[in-house]
Amino acid sequence: MPTPRPSVLAMVLKMALVVLALTASPARGQLPIVELGAGMHLIRAELAADDPSRMQGLMFRKSLGQNEGMLFVFDESTTHCMWMKNTFTPLSVAFLDDAARIVNIADMTPQSEESHCASQPARYALEMRRGWFAARGIGPGSTIRGIAAPARK
Repeated sequence: MPTPRPSVLAMVLKMALVVLALTASPARGQLPIVELGAGMHLIRAELAADDPSRMQGLMFRKSLGQNEGMLFVFDESTTHCMWMKNTFTPLSVAFLDDAARIVNIADMTPQSEESHCASQPARYALEMRRGWFAARGIGPGSTIRGIAAPARK
């Protein structure tokens, strides 16, 4: 039986590596990670800064690490609202103004379509495991470090 030519074998190996890379890379690794600070606590948050990533949010996730979350960056400050459709992990959402100060925090129930809205105009929303903010004494008026000020339009 003849052995395959090196170019055919190399092409088959490259295709196999591409398939492995595509199937092994988790969906959550596709968003950039930003390091934020709240008091003395470090937060590693995925950055949802465009419509597709904001619409997907944390949907379909089975778990979220202790200091992991998602930072939603909106194009304008307004009374944004969040919900938990297809989201399995209980979350708390902190709405933040242009200066990254928390205006209010809401606890959200998994797989609920109930809206939770900012109590005043907000530029950002930070979702963490439910109770994360309360357990650390972080509330309205607290500032989240590491959020760059938005460009003025």
